[in-house]
Amino acid sequence: MQIEQTALDGVLILTPRRHGDARGWFAESWNRATLAEHGITTDWVQDNHSFSARAGTVRGLHYQSPPAAQAKLVRCARGALTDVAVDFRSGSATFGRWVAVDLTEEDGRQLLIPQGFLHGFVTRKDATEIAYKCSAPYSPRHDGAVRWDDPAIGIDWRIDPADAILSAKDAAAPLLNEVESPFVTADA
Repeated sequence: MQIEQTALDGVLILTPRRHGDARGWFAESWNRATLAEHGITTDWVQDNHSFSARAGTVRGLHYQSPPAAQAKLVRCARGALTDVAVDFRSGSATFGRWVAVDLTEEDGRQLLIPQGFLHGFVTRKDATEIAYKCSAPYSPRHDGAVRWDDPAIGIDWRIDPADAILSAKDAAAPLLNEVESPFVTADA
């Protein structure tokens, strides 16, 4: 497994090795022992699978507050998407900064997003499916969101905002400066 650090500490790109022949390919997308060798010891408790019918569907920016905070390991099962992580840890030197990684069914790359980060994505193709592991079960009581197109964050979603397909919840999410982060860095 190839592991790359992004510009945000702890947000990693994991690329499993694919073994292919005329029939197709096989990849091991997660292995506890392999990842532990690289210091990744997240205990996954829930797998999710999301389908978006149309390109331009935006989901996010979401988080769950402690004690139900979630780390996520996201991959594209079909289609293509741009996955985004935003540092949401008060006191962090990179608070409010973001990284975006293109994930496709062809490349098999995955994005590891630790607790304390906002998460969102935009689909690049129709009929895109996203599969992801979570370190805590979904908890409606701890569920939160920040506006996907907040100019203070300035994410380049590479779509016209007027064309974004959103849920009512995501369209009405507060701006970053209207939310008190429940995450604090150790050095804050």
